[in-house]
Amino acid sequence: MASYHLNAKMAQDIVARTMQIIDSNINVMDARGKIIGSGDQERLGELHEGALLALSQGRVVDIDDAVARHLHGVRPGINLPLRIDGEIVGVIGLTGNPSQLRQYGELVCMTAEMMLEQARLLHMLAQDSRLREELVLNLIRTDDLSPALMEWAQRLGIDLNKPRVAAVIEVDSGQLGVDSAMAELQQLQTLLTTPERDNLIAIVSLTEMVVLKPALNSHGRWDAEEHRRRVDTLMSRMAESSRLRVRLALGNYFSGPGSIARSYRTARTTMSVGKQRMPAQRCYYYQDLMLPVLLDSLRGGWQANELVRPLSKLKAMDGNGLLRRTLGAWFRNNVQPGATAKALFIHRNTLEYRLNRISELTGLDLGNFDDRLLLYVALQLDEEE
Repeated sequence: MASYHLNAKMAQDIVARTMQIIDSNINVMDARGKIIGSGDQERLGELHEGALLALSQGRVVDIDDAVARHLHGVRPGINLPLRIDGEIVGVIGLTGNPSQLRQYGELVCMTAEMMLEQARLLHMLAQDSRLREELVLNLIRTDDLSPALMEWAQRLGIDLNKPRVAAVIEVDSGQLGVDSAMAELQQLQTLLTTPERDNLIAIVSLTEMVVLKPALNSHGRWDAEEHRRRVDTLMSRMAESSRLRVRLALGNYFSGPGSIARSYRTARTTMSVGKQRMPAQRCYYYQDLMLPVLLDSLRGGWQANELVRPLSKLKAMDGNGLLRRTLGAWFRNNVQPGATAKALFIHRNTLEYRLNRISELTGLDLGNFDDRLLLYVALQLDEEE
């Protein structure tokens, strides 16, 4: 059995193309001699005995009127085996006088085989793309590189020892229908999949794509600022070539086993934290949000509940949020009274009063470093900040 299977759509495409070359009915038969493409739609599904002869003998079979009378479902014509890499995958038949068709037969057969070869190559490329995508999905979900995964990558020509950093691209949901959204994602995937970039890409869902980018620069070093510049350029290119509004989050670079999975997790969390804190922005970077990203895994656990307990006391007595805003401004200005008072447009005495009030309500000493740290971490965990 041939490794490439001729299907009905391809067969009908061959019929349409070759009937533009020659004024004769064309039949295309599969490897079992069944007509799966024809200029005469009524013949579809018939078993073609002339094709069976061409398949069994592996040669061109001419059928004149005398021979046709002894065969079932056959009209005079010429039948030529269709080959890919030396394997017969089907037969193309031209209806008419064999002596008149012979000069065109090879040309028609060559055209059909070129179409088959092109279709096979496209199929192989698509299959390779799917395998690469499945590999990426496995890499972002596992901390261990199993021998099977290593062999899989090797067969695809992918070096898993090459350091990579994960970026998550998220599409704003509800912009397009399912089919349109997937088509746009695939277009983005094509844009990002170029040999010179050496990106590994997978569509995770209708709203998410992951890109595993080479992490190190030409000097073999991790340069976060260089990646930031590249992301900005990429976002500009995507805005020009796609109708989708997207966000991008770049994770952290790790080395060693499980580095890709960890990088992906930081990218996803960076996206989540970034959207929560800076919804107007379209790009988020782990380095800018390191502390809240690292603390995010505590959210919902008993540790987080303990950390936010002092802030919860403050919130209970701070109905209009004035003290929380003051505390946030104080930390943003590196606990400098002068800069904080200026930022809040208040007198330093007013600031001092508010900070003392915060200490009373939380039970923490703002002059103590550990207590300051507790409040700062609590603010990072506070979803309302």
